[in-house]
Amino acid sequence: MFEYFYNEILRRTIIGFGTLFNSVEIQQEGSAIRVPLAYGPTQKFLARIEQSPDLNKPMAITLPRMSFEFTGLTYDPSRKVSTTQTFVSKDKNDGTETKKTFMPVPYNMQFELSIFTKLNDDALQIVEQILPYFQPSYNLSIELVDEIREKRDIPIVLESVTMQDDYEGDFSTRRVLYYTLRFTAKTYLFGPTKSASKDIIKRATVSYLTGTDTSNTRREVTYSATARALKSYVDNVVTTLATDITATAKTIEVADATGIKADKYIFIGDEELYVRSKTGNKLTVDRGRDNTKAEKHVAGSDVKGIDYTETTLPNVGTIGVDSALIEDGDNFGFDGGFI
Repeated sequence: MFEYFYNEILRRTIIGFGTLFNSVEIQQEGSAIRVPLAYGPTQKFLARIEQSPDLNKPMAITLPRMSFEFTGLTYDPSRKVSTTQTFVSKDKNDGTETKKTFMPVPYNMQFELSIFTKLNDDALQIVEQILPYFQPSYNLSIELVDEIREKRDIPIVLESVTMQDDYEGDFSTRRVLYYTLRFTAKTYLFGPTKSASKDIIKRATVSYLTGTDTSNTRREVTYSATARALKSYVDNVVTTLATDITATAKTIEVADATGIKADKYIFIGDEELYVRSKTGNKLTVDRGRDNTKAEKHVAGSDVKGIDYTETTLPNVGTIGVDSALIEDGDNFGFDGGFI
């Protein structure tokens, strides 16, 4: 059950949260100062300020500064989806291997952003640069899982803002103003990804049986259907239109019909056409196939064709190049017949 995997989702979310506040600047006496940002708890920085007297030297620019910390992780049932549903995506490395994973589990990550300053005006400058972006949330795009190219907008919700003035003792005591901003990041945790290429149906075969004796039925006919691409994935431009055509024209003329086959499909713009026959460079076609819209086209428009060069897929057999490249989620047609 518990196999090793590591998608780095929590780490990516922590890094993404930190980058939101990595370029905050303030103005002091006409010059811009970039506020340092580090990962660590508030108590650590307060202890360092109190226990290191050298930080008071003029050359030590210690304040203002900011720190943030990942403080908690809780399950969010309000965003729960079906636990058995899966989705698939092409592997980003070669684009041919298909990966699948179960739907993610929603979790809320709690963060604290601490702002330390010596002057109240410095603190107000920093806070005022942050708060307007959270109303009350800010969507941060994070690529959660590399293998399936899963990129999601993660809402970062500002929960509360508190301020404390740490000032005790005589005039030689260092003063520290610090604001604490608490956030919730609504992220998702994915499980392991697995290969799904062998599970994708590329060809379906149905046998029709006759007879009332179920133990001795006879197969009369078998019908086989193969998924057919509805567009040219390899951008296969075979020729161009020789003349303008209207949206109702059934006969079209191309510059060179050598690369076009009868009983196959071509594309002009967003329209799919079925080639019934060809005579020289003239084609007899059916317009607007597979729910595409028949449109006017001008001379010189690219005519693209499906690449029917055969390739071999495991558990499928020979199939056209473009049909083998049908992407997950794309619509497709069927080529089939009785065998």
